[in-house]
Amino acid sequence: MFTGTFTAIVTPFNHDGSVDFGKLRDLIEWQAASGVAGIVPVGTTGESPTLDAEEHIEVIRVSVAASRGRLQVIAGTGANSTSEAIDLTRRVLDLGCQGTLQVTPYYNKPNPEGLFRHFSAVADLGLPVVLYNVPGRSGRDIPVETIARLVKHPQIVAVKEAGGSVERVSAILNACTTTVLSGDDVLTVPMISVGAQGVISVASNVAPRAVSDMVRHALRGDFAAARQAHQQLYPLFRDLFLDTNPIPVKAALAMMGKIEELYRLPLCEPSEKVRAQLRTTLTAQGLLS
Repeated sequence: MFTGTFTAIVTPFNHDGSVDFGKLRDLIEWQAASGVAGIVPVGTTGESPTLDAEEHIEVIRVSVAASRGRLQVIAGTGANSTSEAIDLTRRVLDLGCQGTLQVTPYYNKPNPEGLFRHFSAVADLGLPVVLYNVPGRSGRDIPVETIARLVKHPQIVAVKEAGGSVERVSAILNACTTTVLSGDDVLTVPMISVGAQGVISVASNVAPRAVSDMVRHALRGDFAAARQAHQQLYPLFRDLFLDTNPIPVKAALAMMGKIEELYRLPLCEPSEKVRAQLRTTLTAQGLLS
């Protein structure tokens, strides 16, 4: 049920530290006008670790309302506590989201059976679940065998694969039938070439039309056009990870005049070296004059 480009949308802030819902609505309007399939609010790129529970739910509520049915919304409601993930997910059940992104529980590093029980408990609430495999953040892979068990649940419908391996896509699809979405912009075209159905993207925050076009080319099987688009976008994919995500992408959006460049500690602004490289790349991409 999920295919194409889904933007892992940033959470803009005001100078007083509150969420800038006006700028969030503006970003979503731009995304909708640029042809993306959907958005993922309050994921890693949305600074979920530093939003409190009420802000978390309000960002999702505003995202659904601003999308006005034009975009699918996959709400980031994961946590390393199963009870917290259930509570956050239960609170968005009636908001109109099409799904929930559930990150591998981080820091506590559960074993495969714990992972199975955790994700199954969230899926039992009835909202379609996208599993989020991101060992670089969570410290734990979801084993392919566990994914194969989990997708037998009717509400576990997809995997966001951000383990940095194209081979994982083949392994998952060899083991079971499910939807795989790339979690790495730079691996999107290679992953689609072996069966992925799209991307949950950081780069589409700043280049939604270009990333969407690249993904559409690949999904149509026009890999000559997809490779050309990938090569054009590669410097952007690379430089948006010169510092911890979402620091570079928020700095880039601020340079473009889309948001104020504000973070919540422990995240902070990038170095001048990173900022200069970003500016050079954004200019070369035609995103800055």
